[in-house]
Amino acid sequence: MEIRSSTVLPAVREDIELHTADGLTLVGELALPPEGRPAATLICLHPLPTAEGMMDSHVLRKASYRLPALAGVAVLRFNTRGTSSARGTSEGAFDEGEGERYDVAAALEYAEFHDLPAPWLLGWSFGTELALKWGHDPLVQGAILLSPPLKRAGDADLAAWAEFGRPLVALVPEFDDYLRPEEARRRFAAVPQAEVVGVEGAKHLWVGEPYVRIVLDEIVKRVNPSAFPLPTEV
Repeated sequence: MEIRSSTVLPAVREDIELHTADGLTLVGELALPPEGRPAATLICLHPLPTAEGMMDSHVLRKASYRLPALAGVAVLRFNTRGTSSARGTSEGAFDEGEGERYDVAAALEYAEFHDLPAPWLLGWSFGTELALKWGHDPLVQGAILLSPPLKRAGDADLAAWAEFGRPLVALVPEFDDYLRPEEARRRFAAVPQAEVVGVEGAKHLWVGEPYVRIVLDEIVKRVNPSAFPLPTEV
């Protein structure tokens, strides 16, 4: 069977709640491999909620549908404060990426408490800003950034990540609305361990199955190289 955009592969899926240090309950889902212990964990940070970003934004949803079965990777998705999806609405209100520091911390705390191995942050657009600003936690193995705008996260955040020293991979669409590969390479040069991967033909929203496959392959190459490249059939 060919893996298509709508394919949902087996996983152990559980609705979860995260509890922030400032007293909010956030809704989410954890998808674990159908068998055995995960090789790594993706903590997904979704695009801008004021522009319809949420835990179900399609690349993150497809990661949860495929990677537990194909790559042995756990996928934790959640709605940041004030964000709604089919799973429900997280308490609180959108805070321009500031109060969301507690949301990132709550997700990492959940991963630590539930012994989820090797957590990587997977940020998309607004989620990349959260990763860069608030992801410097000893638990974090590294971060993968999809379509980073580098708007809310600036040079000081890049400098802090450089000092943090963990891997940083930016997947930058050729036709991105905010930051394109050439400028991205210039900006991310401030982080010696950063890798910028330009993706030909792609746009900010990664629409189209060929681009989703590229993204998921690049993720797996970093977090569980033994599962790379991902199969296109099951």
